[in-house]
Amino acid sequence: MQQPNQISPHVLIFPLPLQGPVNCMLKLAELLCLHQIHVTFLNTEHVQNRLRLHTDTETYFKKYEKCFSFRTVPDGLPEDNPRTGSQIPALLKGLDEVAVPLLREMVTSGELGTESERPLTCIIADGIFTFAVGIAREIGVTLLYFDTISPCGFWTYFCLPKLIEAGELPFKDDDLDVIIKNVPGMEGIIRRRDLPSFCRTKDLNDRIIQLVLKEDEHIPLAQGLIFNTFQELEAPVLAQMLNISPNIYAVGPLHTHAKTRLGEETGVLSERSSSIWKEDRTCISWLDAQPLKSVVYVSIGSLAVMTKDQLLEIWHGLVNSGSRFLWVRRPGSIEGLDDKFEIPLELSQGTKERGCIVDWAPQEEVLSHPSVGGFLTHSGWNSTLESIVEGKPMICWPYFVDQQVNSRYVEEVWKIGLDMKDTCERSIVEKKVREVMDLKKDVFWERARNMAQLAKESVSEGGSSFQDLNRLVEDIKSKYMPARPN
Repeated sequence: MQQPNQISPHVLIFPLPLQGPVNCMLKLAELLCLHQIHVTFLNTEHVQNRLRLHTDTETYFKKYEKCFSFRTVPDGLPEDNPRTGSQIPALLKGLDEVAVPLLREMVTSGELGTESERPLTCIIADGIFTFAVGIAREIGVTLLYFDTISPCGFWTYFCLPKLIEAGELPFKDDDLDVIIKNVPGMEGIIRRRDLPSFCRTKDLNDRIIQLVLKEDEHIPLAQGLIFNTFQELEAPVLAQMLNISPNIYAVGPLHTHAKTRLGEETGVLSERSSSIWKEDRTCISWLDAQPLKSVVYVSIGSLAVMTKDQLLEIWHGLVNSGSRFLWVRRPGSIEGLDDKFEIPLELSQGTKERGCIVDWAPQEEVLSHPSVGGFLTHSGWNSTLESIVEGKPMICWPYFVDQQVNSRYVEEVWKIGLDMKDTCERSIVEKKVREVMDLKKDVFWERARNMAQLAKESVSEGGSSFQDLNRLVEDIKSKYMPARPN
């Protein structure tokens, strides 16, 4: 029984307020709740309103009401801001100006303050939130950074100062196939074109470059780093991370880990969505009517955009490949598309015969569907992991941040798909789809199936991620607890 002056573990989780990080951290929050750790989950008002509108997330988490609660802060942006990838700098600026002062007040003198009934003992924040170092120090609690991008992508971020010092950045010419030499553990793998998209700038004073350099300074100041990955996928990169922090927790794939642990608790695997976009489930009925492994699923995620010309090139490539396709076209994801846009006859006919287009789809369910044989993806990390778990080969068309690194690893290191970065010409799209769905499908399917097995084993009892989560839980409950009052 808890003594009157005994502190209970209480974690504040603050994700970057975007679809991917929020999804990922909600999974972690639930896993912590399953281990009787109290969690306060800090969302922006915009994200929370979207969750309320399109999901049952608030209702679902009421089953953890004794150890879970939501709190919200404004993000400083007008409601009509599209919050796409290009708006991330504005989002971070808005958070700094509006949300951070409110958060500081909340955890110092407010409802989560040191004199409150249940004071915080630990903060888990997105790695881009450099302000978290000062706040954690001010209230005397542990800070764990959780970068929800891939560790291989994160490692290139962290090596940015080394690349600048070695003269590899900015690029001295336009040859993007030059091999990068100063990212330890990635020698012979990463070319210039495979570095994060912001590395292509000629200006080292670029705002994103400066944000990443600031993050690089703050990351080692945390007491530990959490990653949504598993040892069998990224062991060499995770070994490099030990140079930053002695406490590395690889607890992914989190979406599968959560299902596995919930299944142990209830005997039923959890299938639920925390999407901030309304899902169109008619696509599942459409998939039900398609042959086994015949459909290529196409989605560029919740932030990426494409031009009208890119839309047409990809569309022609899909139709010309002869494959069936399910295409998610998020509202606002096509730049320059207006009411005057006329769909070429061959595309409308090909789509009518073999395609299905929706605004948003229940992606985990789609990727697990037996009719899906491949995934044309933007290579976001959540999407990549979901595809790996379901054993579906990928065609990678990365957009920004870590996605250029992820797509390279999919083809060159893990060999579970093809990298199509920096082009979407219809002939290339057609060729890549044919390779994955027909010409080389047996090779890709075997490798993807083997990787899926490793992913599932990692979150099963005794697996690497299973053990790392247990270690994280124990450390939050003991190692990271502040000194108890006398």
